[in-house]
Amino acid sequence: MQTGDGGIDSADGSSFVGETDGISLVGETDGGGFGIYVHWPFCAAKCPYCDFNSHVRDDIDHAAWSAALVRELDHFARETGGRRVNSVFFGGGTPSLMAPASIAAVLEAVDRSWKLAPDIEITLEANPTSVEAARFAGFKAAGINRVSLGVQSLIDADLAALGRQHSSAEALAAVDVASRHFDRFSFDMIYGRPGQTVEAWADELSGAISRMGDHASAYQLTIEPSTVFAGRYRRGELVMPDDEIQAGLFETTRALLTASGRPAYEVSNHARPGQECRHNLVYWRYGDYVGVGPGAHGRLTLPDGRYGTRTHRAPEVWLERVQTGGHGEQPRESIAPEDQVAEALMMGLRLAEGVPLARLERCAGTPATQILDMAAVAALTDGGYLAPSRDRLIATDAGQAVLDSVLGRLLA
Repeated sequence: MQTGDGGIDSADGSSFVGETDGISLVGETDGGGFGIYVHWPFCAAKCPYCDFNSHVRDDIDHAAWSAALVRELDHFARETGGRRVNSVFFGGGTPSLMAPASIAAVLEAVDRSWKLAPDIEITLEANPTSVEAARFAGFKAAGINRVSLGVQSLIDADLAALGRQHSSAEALAAVDVASRHFDRFSFDMIYGRPGQTVEAWADELSGAISRMGDHASAYQLTIEPSTVFAGRYRRGELVMPDDEIQAGLFETTRALLTASGRPAYEVSNHARPGQECRHNLVYWRYGDYVGVGPGAHGRLTLPDGRYGTRTHRAPEVWLERVQTGGHGEQPRESIAPEDQVAEALMMGLRLAEGVPLARLERCAGTPATQILDMAAVAALTDGGYLAPSRDRLIATDAGQAVLDSVLGRLLA
């Protein structure tokens, strides 16, 4: 399932940004926050464009999986317990296939080991099928307060081509159910589909906007290696929109969603002010997060440095390792200061608010003038790829369109 939607100067006025309430934020980079990601690796079917760590299984022991997720949370809590959690995100895979009791057990474990922010965001990714929508009441009772719906398209033929298990009517019905149970929900769409025109996308998106909540994610379809779509593309069975059409699709997406009151706060994510995905802001603002479940990644700042964590990808291997050893974690990676700078830039330049120079200096332990190619900063600003700013780097729309090139020049 492909969905996912998720401070600095509190531009959105949201209370989680940089507030401490007297609680230490040791290890959090520039108020980025602290989140917990829970990976559920199972789907009802594998979408042909998806390269996420997702698997189809006929029989799942929900009690065993619930216990394993709790046990791996306990493993990470030994190092990070007591910190304030801004967000919990259940991703996948398709976590709306989880039993509500399993979600409740995971959230109880989080509550035992960490301090929950008063306005904590707890998101569940969900497929908008009638079966899963019928479980929304149970998810809310378990503690979920936000859902991310993988609608993807409102055209039935395109949904079938994308391998989705729902119709457009089912999707809109699920959106209505979500709006009755949750104050906050996200509506995800995919554009840049084979044969799609700018005019057709404008009509489809305009229809979707009238049913959206306060947050929308619009992702450009990409051909990922080792997917079914990649094989079809190599054989000439998929004809993707050319660069000019893709640019038009991107511009149309931004224009329509901005006009609807949901400006882009990140390359692919739009929201009304204050309704940004708090969990993904932890990533983009280079905060810390624990990742549990098969193939989950994490970033943790500990007394001796910053580390990247990851768990074993294969579901059955991960489960066996947790049951026998208490966790499925692979060897950790120590992240050198220069790599922290690169990561913070790569993530932060995706945001409309950009990256504060102070964040880069904290990562590197040196002034910004020694980290960045300042001549390149000036040239990119003069060229319209970076916005003029004294204390941060902000990619313009033109800069975000060629972000890899911008990063390459900044770090040269």
